[in-house]
Amino acid sequence: MESQDEGIRVIAITLIFILLVIVIIALFLVFIKRKNNLLTEKQQAQREFENAIAETQIEIREQTLRNISWELHDNIGQLLTLAKIQLHQLSGSSEDISGVSETISKSLTELRALSKLINPDALKNIMLPEALSLEVARFNRLNFIEATLSVAGEEKLIDDKAEIILFRILQEFFSNTIKHAKASKLEVTLNYTDEKLTITATDNGKGFDKSLETPNKGIGLQNMKSRGKLIGAEIELESVIEKGTQLTIIHYL
Repeated sequence: MESQDEGIRVIAITLIFILLVIVIIALFLVFIKRKNNLLTEKQQAQREFENAIAETQIEIREQTLRNISWELHDNIGQLLTLAKIQLHQLSGSSEDISGVSETISKSLTELRALSKLINPDALKNIMLPEALSLEVARFNRLNFIEATLSVAGEEKLIDDKAEIILFRILQEFFSNTIKHAKASKLEVTLNYTDEKLTITATDNGKGFDKSLETPNKGIGLQNMKSRGKLIGAEIELESVIEKGTQLTIIHYL
């Protein structure tokens, strides 16, 4: 009888051991599967992030080419045409050509400013404040709008990819301000602290009803927020009809 009980105990212990092994193996397989799923999700998220960065770079490049086209036609082209007219008027004359020289010098200055935009890697070589300064200077130079840029706090280094996203979000806002808002003034501020960069862009345009705004219409708040989410930035847009619109971006350093 004792030997039979001993045999039952051995069998029971063996079964318990087997069950424990099975449970451990099952838990291990679940762990491996979850780990693989997390790695796959992380890789997918990284691919989506890289694709978004690439698309943003293309959009910036396309916008830059449009800007170059406008400047060549509306600004530099007019200056060179003026120089040509002045030279024609002075043909065979002994009058002072300083006016022509000044016009040509201005054209050269405009071309040098424009050359900074032609570089496809411009944002990789300059920091966000300088990139925005070039945009603001261009708006004022072409009389698109009266624009100002102010920087407060000690300037901090920001990841290149984050700068690209931030610049594109602001570029979208600027484009809307100039093309649709009928604003006469644009104010951009960058406020650096140890923890974050707060960017505000404010216009005095016609404003809009945010409750009626959709991702495919108007300023595209959802599109901006989607871009901001890629780099963990908070995006807020406030607008009052006939008083203007303010974009606020908070990027944690």
